[in-house]
Formats: sequence, C-alpha cells, structure tokens
Amino acid sequence: MPALIVPEGRVCGVDEAGRGPLAGPVVAAAVILDPARPISGLNDSKKLSERKRVALAAEIREKALAWAVAEASLEEIDRLNILHASMLAMQRAVAALAIAPVKALIDGNRCPQLPMPAEAVVQGDGKIASIAAASILAKTVRDAGMLALHDQYPLYGFDRHMGYPTAAHLAALVAHGVSPVHRRSFGPVRKLLDGQ
Repeated sequence: MPALIVPEGRVCGVDEAGRGPLAGPVVAAAVILDPARPISGLNDSKKLSERKRVALAAEIREKALAWAVAEASLEEIDRLNILHASMLAMQRAVAALAIAPVKALIDGNRCPQLPMPAEAVVQGDGKIASIAAASILAKTVRDAGMLALHDQYPLYGFDRHMGYPTAAHLAALVAHGVSPVHRRSFGPVRKLLDGQ
C-alpha cells in the first residue's frame, strides 16, 4: 500500500464519524500532524481493526502538533439534517485546535465554512495522513460514546452495531420502540414514530 501523504506545514485533516447511524451524535475530528514525528499505520479508520484504531488514536494524541474532537448532538442532527450537522461538528473541531491551521483538508466532497482555505478530498482518509488520523480519532471517540449509550439503553445492542441500521438494530427498534437517543428525522425511526 502506498504511504499516505503527510501535508507540509500547519494543514489540518478533518473527518467525521456517524453520518449513517440511526442513533447518537455525529463526531468530527481535526488533526495537524507533526512531520518530525511520523505515525506509521495510519489509514481510513474503517480499514483498521478496533484494537489498531485505539492504539493509533493514543499515538495521534501524543504526537500530533494539534488535535481536537467535537460533535453535533442528536437534537442538532434532527433540527439541521445530518449533512449540516456534520459540517457543524467539523467547524467545531477545527475551531478547537490549539494551533490555527493555514489550510484544512476535508474528507469527502463538501467543505464546511471555515476561516481558512479548505479543500475537499474524496476518499481522503485513504490518501492523506492527517485526514486518516482525524477519521481514527472521530471513530474511536464516537464508538466510546455509543458504548456508554449501550450501558443506558442495553436493549438496542449499540455495543455491536454502534447505532448503524443493521437487521438486529431495526428489529430492536420495532420490539422496544424509539429510545431518547434515536434520530427522529431518520427514515426507519420516523416511520415507527408515525405508525405509533
């Protein structure tokens, strides 16, 4: 596999986790890597095992020049829609960086409104090291949050599917109804609520 590109200078990579699930917040991360302290094994978080993601997340926090994680809440997702909520989470993550970036590289095909130049990179989490690092932080933080929600609402199996619309999750929704942490604007949830 070719090595991912490490941007020169104060360029942050930005990615989010949790656009597709039916429950929980959407989480975004922004990372400025330090070229003098390389991190090996960075990749799109979805291509890494959970153990590898957790180990890399700790290394990113230790070695990056700056990193930040932010989220948009369930209520914001339902009010704004998931795309706008994802952009809001990204804006918050970039704003929370301890070092102001001169440019932001955003995973995907849309950029949030930012005070610095931003460029969208399709499948950037598999091409740019700082976007991969952001994808790992966003995913590990969101997964930890979903495990905490599983402790509160164990009937839904959040510890297994992290809120994604798996067959088991959809079956649990039908069996137990909609929990306070489900996204009311999402089709399968809205359909159940409309049917009640």
